[in-house]
Amino acid sequence: MSDNKHKNYEALNLIGYGLAKFNNDFVIEFGAKSKSEFYEIFVLNGIADTASTVKNRQDLFDPFFDNGRKGWWQKGDAYIHRKVFIDSLFGNLNAADYASVVKLYLLKENHLTDFDVQRISPIIKSKFKQLKTTGEEAEIYFMNNYKKIPDFSDAGIEDARNYGDGYDFQIQKFDSFLLAEIKGVRAKKEPLD
Repeated sequence: MSDNKHKNYEALNLIGYGLAKFNNDFVIEFGAKSKSEFYEIFVLNGIADTASTVKNRQDLFDPFFDNGRKGWWQKGDAYIHRKVFIDSLFGNLNAADYASVVKLYLLKENHLTDFDVQRISPIIKSKFKQLKTTGEEAEIYFMNNYKKIPDFSDAGIEDARNYGDGYDFQIQKFDSFLLAEIKGVRAKKEPLD
């Protein structure tokens, strides 16, 4: 099976979310004067192959924001899990703080040095750390504990995180297939009875 997920999948999701939610306020935070110039930043730095790659990621998030654009409305809620995940970590940030998180991510993951991150607050740096660890921890926990769920006790699991189809695991129980998208939460909850 081939890996259909873009090599910069996470970065493109963060960028698309920022464009859809903050529009030109997000673009300005990267020193760009237009969206075309903004797209070109990511093409020149190897994050995207073409400007359309960046625009398409915005289109994916547009239907979930009241921004006047329809984007990929015909897909319905097929990609809502991506928005929910980013919202859970950064939904309360303004355009400048959210752009700081994206810049930190790009610096760490793609080794870019063109972004000014000197003025990023310590709390934003801490929120950035959550971006990688929360989701990964939850996925690893699920892989190691899914059989404790009564309905999955006699099921098999296959890791699908790198295939880019909107789910993390395929669970097979007899002749049925269940798809699981795992989300992490950074708060302790009381067990359900």
